Amino acid sequence: MGLLTFSINVTLDGCVDHQEGIADDETHAFFTRLMDEGGAMLWGRVTYEMMESYWPAVARGDAEAPPAMREWAVKLEAKPKYVVSSTRKDFPWTNSHHIAGDLRTGVQMLKDATPDGVLLGSGKLATELDRLDLIDEYKFLVHPRIAGHGPTLYESGLPSTRRLELVSATPLRNGAVAMHYRRARLTTGCSGRSAARPPAESEC
Repeated sequence: MGLLTFSINVTLDGCVDHQEGIADDETHAFFTRLMDEGGAMLWGRVTYEMMESYWPAVARGDAEAPPAMREWAVKLEAKPKYVVSSTRKDFPWTNSHHIAGDLRTGVQMLKDATPDGVLLGSGKLATELDRLDLIDEYKFLVHPRIAGHGPTLYESGLPSTRRLELVSATPLRNGAVAMHYRRARLTTGCSGRSAARPPAESEC
């Protein structure tokens, strides 16, 4: 079974508006590496349609783009792309596949069938999948920007706080920092219950 990794651009104040981040060769190379490492992409319909409206033209050479962006577009064209949607059924972009029906079942089946892992790139879908405890890792590219507006990460909320473990923090030359986290391993306290931290004596 592969891991489901949520990756997105985010500003220091949590904004995930794609227009607010730094878009240069370094950031495109970062996301190209992530895509190369994974076996499939996973998006919600809105993100899919935003990507579909631009990147196929770049891959074909119909839209002007620097080499790093064209490399991303060509590789994205070939990568399996899965879309969660209850309102659209036809996805003609190359290697696109529809996930319909029960969300937990559909995404778990995708994880089971993708040993190299699945890269999730939609903020709203990530909230739904985190509520189902399906996300294993987080790879955020944190940009040196304060947007002062939304949309923001997890703005519709989670049922409880997610405790994470830092895997790595890699600064880029442009000032962004690539943050890699995974879900914290739970430890068993003296009462036999699981916790993300050792229990205090009063809790035993």
